[in-house]
Amino acid sequence: MIQSEFVGKNVFITGAASGIGYAQASAFLEQGASVYGFDIDPIGLDKLVNAYPTNFQYSVGSVSEQTDVSKAVDQAVLVYGHIDVLCNTAGVLDGFTKTLDTNEALWDRIMDTNIKGMFFVTNAILPSMLVRKSGVLVNMASIAGLVGGGGGAAYTASKHAVVGYTKQVNLDYCREGIRANAIAPGAIQTPMNAADFSGDGKIAEWVAQETPAGRWAQPEEVAKLTLYLAGAASDYIHGTVIPIDGGWTAK
Repeated sequence: MIQSEFVGKNVFITGAASGIGYAQASAFLEQGASVYGFDIDPIGLDKLVNAYPTNFQYSVGSVSEQTDVSKAVDQAVLVYGHIDVLCNTAGVLDGFTKTLDTNEALWDRIMDTNIKGMFFVTNAILPSMLVRKSGVLVNMASIAGLVGGGGGAAYTASKHAVVGYTKQVNLDYCREGIRANAIAPGAIQTPMNAADFSGDGKIAEWVAQETPAGRWAQPEEVAKLTLYLAGAASDYIHGTVIPIDGGWTAK
């Protein structure tokens, strides 16, 4: 029998089909929580259903489409009754594109997914948390939300926006039982970073060398930090952005 503070808790995770979102979903499920996943890719979501058939359900859709978000949240509430923890993890990269090389379509795609999508999902779930006077938000920022060099113009701008949004949401609702914090990953080996490992892998090797810890992290390491931020041990941590970057931002 699983003995964990997350038994009986309901978690909603965007970007749950792969990478950090998949690792977060797995971590909460292993702790006895019920998880509702939301992603544009059904393949990874199906893998979670097969692994955890009684505790995991999902919807396929885009965080950047408000109709998709509303349907997913409505279904999650119908299935589980309420949401205790929201992990806003869905995100896309911009290929380190400089501003003069960024067209409007790329800018909009990054912003729509990384920050507008977070806004849509938060606003769909937060009202029911406020009714219960209880809820935890864990938003996915990036070292690109703290320093330059972690992405291109659009990605870096979007992740700085995530940092600001997280702080403001927490400030606005912390007296009503809500905690919002963000995680700022550095080099995490996920499918989103697969291009860095392609070919001779020189880019991935360079990133590891430039990281003080000397390596890439695995998404499971970010998932463990997520469990901490979602749990009672971090109850006094509010509006904070926690880097998990192997010392990158300490340079």
